[in-house]
Amino acid sequence: MLSYQFLENIHKTARAVVHKRNIGILAPCLQKATDPIQQLFIEKIREYKQKSTGGKLVEPSPDIEKELKSELEKVSRVYGGGPGVDMTKFPTIKFDDPVIDPINLETKK
Repeated sequence: MLSYQFLENIHKTARAVVHKRNIGILAPCLQKATDPIQQLFIEKIREYKQKSTGGKLVEPSPDIEKELKSELEKVSRVYGGGPGVDMTKFPTIKFDDPVIDPINLETKK
């Protein structure tokens, strides 16, 4: 019984140390970047966020747009899409009740 309590206290202490340590590692990330490379990275992420509105590609070339269109058509064919089929709409699922033959119970006379 005493060994169980001892092990439980060690486990709790170890978890507390890990939590404190992880928070200590993340704290510098929350502050302003002091490294010029980190600052450049953050600026590029903000710039990309401003350009990427509407869920479209940012500054795509005609080759990339053509490749994207061909890949989307291929996926559409594989998964049942086609001309006029909206693949972004959730499919309607219709379950029909099966026809069951009635059990003929004959009364014995």
